[in-house]
Amino acid sequence: MNHLGEYDVIVIGAGHAGIEAAHAAAMLGARTAVFTMSLDAIGNMPCNPSIGGTAKGTLVREVDALGGLMGLAADATYLQSRMLNRGKGPAVHALRVQTDRMRYHMVMKRALERTPGLAIHQAEVTAIQVEDGQVKGIVTQLNGEYSAKCVVIATGTSLGGRIFVGDAFYDSGPDGTHAACQLTESLRAAGLPLRRFKTGTPARVHRRSIDFDKLERQPGDPDNELQPFSFMTDAPMHNRVECYIAYTNPETHKIILDNIHRSPLYGGMIEGVGPRYCPSIEDKVVRFAGKDRHPIFVEPCGEDTEEMYLQGASSSLPEDVQNAFYRSMVGFENIEILRPAYAIEYDCVDPTSLEPTLEAKQVKGLYGAGQFNGTSGYEEAAAQGLLAGLNAARKALGKSQLVLPRQSSYLGTLVDDLVTKGVMDPYRMMTSRSEYRLTLRQDNADSRLTPIGREYGLVQDDRWEKYLKTQQILENERQRLRASHLRTEPLQKAMTEAGLTPAAQGGIAEEMLRRPEIHYALAASLIGWGEGITPLLAERIETEIKYAGYIARQDRMIREVARHENTPIPEDFRYEGLTGLTLEAREKLSRIRPRNLGQAGRVPGVSPSDLAQLSIALAAEQAKEKEKPND
Repeated sequence: MNHLGEYDVIVIGAGHAGIEAAHAAAMLGARTAVFTMSLDAIGNMPCNPSIGGTAKGTLVREVDALGGLMGLAADATYLQSRMLNRGKGPAVHALRVQTDRMRYHMVMKRALERTPGLAIHQAEVTAIQVEDGQVKGIVTQLNGEYSAKCVVIATGTSLGGRIFVGDAFYDSGPDGTHAACQLTESLRAAGLPLRRFKTGTPARVHRRSIDFDKLERQPGDPDNELQPFSFMTDAPMHNRVECYIAYTNPETHKIILDNIHRSPLYGGMIEGVGPRYCPSIEDKVVRFAGKDRHPIFVEPCGEDTEEMYLQGASSSLPEDVQNAFYRSMVGFENIEILRPAYAIEYDCVDPTSLEPTLEAKQVKGLYGAGQFNGTSGYEEAAAQGLLAGLNAARKALGKSQLVLPRQSSYLGTLVDDLVTKGVMDPYRMMTSRSEYRLTLRQDNADSRLTPIGREYGLVQDDRWEKYLKTQQILENERQRLRASHLRTEPLQKAMTEAGLTPAAQGGIAEEMLRRPEIHYALAASLIGWGEGITPLLAERIETEIKYAGYIARQDRMIREVARHENTPIPEDFRYEGLTGLTLEAREKLSRIRPRNLGQAGRVPGVSPSDLAQLSIALAAEQAKEKEKPND
């Protein structure tokens, strides 16, 4: 072995999780290195070239609020931007952008190259070094040895990666990159419980082979309504491209069903469990047999390429079947496939073997992030990467680590779900997974998380100064709205001109904004826009006012839950002797070892009566501790 370097933190992988982990660790002052199979794959988008979406958009805003990179990179490289779920409540509003794939890679590569204190290595990591349950470093394929106090595994789908197209299969990472096949055995030897998951991607096709006149247009939002992901982005925004929608039909479904036996998924070749909420086209046809059609979203991969992505049509069927079923769709009759669809199977860890800090219970100093932890999606990966990198750096530097409670953020919910409940298939963040989604909106991610990012050392001075300025603008405007009066006659006239039924009388601006038909812009037409208030901030204030009662109720719920979250469970607490607990509860609590009573109550199989018994036992143990004489 050749000893080539010594670091505080080493990150394995430079996808979305690895980028945020490496950047966070280095920005905290830890000597950091990131290892990637290829420098040309940094920030690669092997699936859809887009960022955000339902719940995912909130994760991107949270990463940004904590000082991460994804939001800034998405703002710098978007092609089309849309706010999803506009017709629904603010809790489920979701920003999504179509991204220029190659530009996103270049922006992220440059961001890592310019991160102070970060070394970048192109090398395959083949083993981790562990002594007495503590990670010590890594070994590369070229017999290079690098020591480290902490290591973050962010291997995506490359760990044990295997590609399937029909009856053909071969070891590979996504997009023809190398698979990392040796690292798996090293992780398993270290005691990590590994499993096989799978995901898939659709064909990429040539723009010239699509008849767009036969497809449904999907334009972006008007330029004056576009919103950035990053709280730091002030530049004007403009959509550059249009997207389209095609549809499958009964002929498409017949071709797929006639060849379903040739699918490696249905033929038994694939052992890994696939994502429940992002099924392949063959899964859709089989599981939703009553549907006559399924939408296929036709989206560009970039401004400087003719490659188009067919979202919603992932498949592992043979190439000849792919050609047939794609060409059966209206507008795709002459489709030219540039890259065939494929499924990929890969190794990942059982996330219940991780602490809420994302540190492995079996190996101290070893952290996991992204698809290695059993999740799917760029946004879920980036959020975990930031948390894992931050905690790895702080541990290496001898500082306390960050645990985000689920009521603080979607990131906190995501991690709590992973380490407490575990996963049976690749986990995807959804608004329904949070009990607090009205409080955890995408527009207030900075208020929730930027002070935490500042406290833990990741939020730099420029972001902090802008955050403080924004908070002051918001507070000034809240006070102004409480002090301003909408006079009856001008208000009635403005409402009539807007096509609204006029109010019987005017009133305090804040009180009038509680009405669903009165919006900030209308009130501002009478009393003027507040100083520094942008349309984005106006929408945020209006949401706070209109939903104040619901938000207050959710805040009370959060405070109530905090009582359990603040009841710690000792690390060495013995559940075996608690005969009042069911056998299932004892076994699961002993394995997961929750940190507090709140987390214990979320462990699957732990009933309310189990939780009550555990609460009594903890209180009794605390009483015994108090009775012990002081030394």
